Amino acid sequence: MRKLGISIYPDKSTVEEMKAYIVKAADAGFSRIFSCLLSVEKPREEIKAEFIDINTFAKEYGFEIIVDVSPKVFKDLEISYDDLTFFHEIGADGIRLDAGFGGAQEAMMTFNEFDLKIEINMSNDTNYIDTIMDFQPNQYNLIACHNFYPHPYSGLTEEHFVNCTTRFTKYGLRSAAFVASMNPEAYGPWPVDYGLVTLESHRGLPMHVQIKDYIARNILDDIIVSNFVPSDAELEEVKKINLTKLNLAVELVDGIPELMKKIVLEEPHFNRGDVSDYLLRSTMSRVKYKGQGFPVFNAPEMIKRGDIVIESDDFGHYAGELNIAKKDMKNTGKSNVVGHVVAEEIFLLDKIKPWQKFEFTL
Repeated sequence: MRKLGISIYPDKSTVEEMKAYIVKAADAGFSRIFSCLLSVEKPREEIKAEFIDINTFAKEYGFEIIVDVSPKVFKDLEISYDDLTFFHEIGADGIRLDAGFGGAQEAMMTFNEFDLKIEINMSNDTNYIDTIMDFQPNQYNLIACHNFYPHPYSGLTEEHFVNCTTRFTKYGLRSAAFVASMNPEAYGPWPVDYGLVTLESHRGLPMHVQIKDYIARNILDDIIVSNFVPSDAELEEVKKINLTKLNLAVELVDGIPELMKKIVLEEPHFNRGDVSDYLLRSTMSRVKYKGQGFPVFNAPEMIKRGDIVIESDDFGHYAGELNIAKKDMKNTGKSNVVGHVVAEEIFLLDKIKPWQKFEFTL
């Protein structure tokens, strides 16, 4: 099942701030935590006490906790890769290796006595994961997560993201990537923060739209908010998201008949398998509501990209079919425009695959 995650930075936030965020995030449906040890500069015992405090609290709200580490962390805290007791003692469920090894070490770590998850970096399009798999890891304890990129224009390209992700998911590994809050007061682990996104195309988009994009792609499991903390309004938007299928925010036209409104908002939708360049076609409504009457009430001369269309009785057996316009096109005079996908989400139409399920929300 897909999970939503948050990020906490113990070196930059107070325990009280982190606990308050955890409570809000749990209420919004989040259930995993990316916790950063990379920039913590405190004595071992002080770090241990603080992490036990916050992680114990997070566990009470059902969170899974993955701690980001590096060779420097292991050295500074005098931790051996052969003994992960420290991470078990602080209440972590796994560790993320910010920098990898040769494959054999990662594979061996997956057999740790505490069943801690070993999360590896999946933002490089190399044979790294293939090498790890060659060394026969405990695959149930091996997961993967992309990086985030606070510097503008440094995020992953669409093609690179897909190539990297499929390298890992072909082995059935649980995968994750980051989205960024647009809250101007949110921050990450480093001084530079222009949106800690994985995909460069997400930089500047509303947080809930970034999440919807990953859902539309449907090649990734978990989605983690990278910066601390989103606004309450952003968390409210996340509450509305169905993590199992793409949900598109829409605006309905004035005077839409009740039956057509019901079809848009209450009926299940999927894109037919015989795809068109011009339309996403959801056809079951024409079968379910055959003969119930679909008069022409709003048939503008042009249908615009993002328009939601329900065919009228004048279109014969197509009456009641719901379409979404992928391109501008001339109206025959028989097609009712009943609403529009909101402007910031129209690009998601290009991500919907044949047979993919979707729904609309106001």
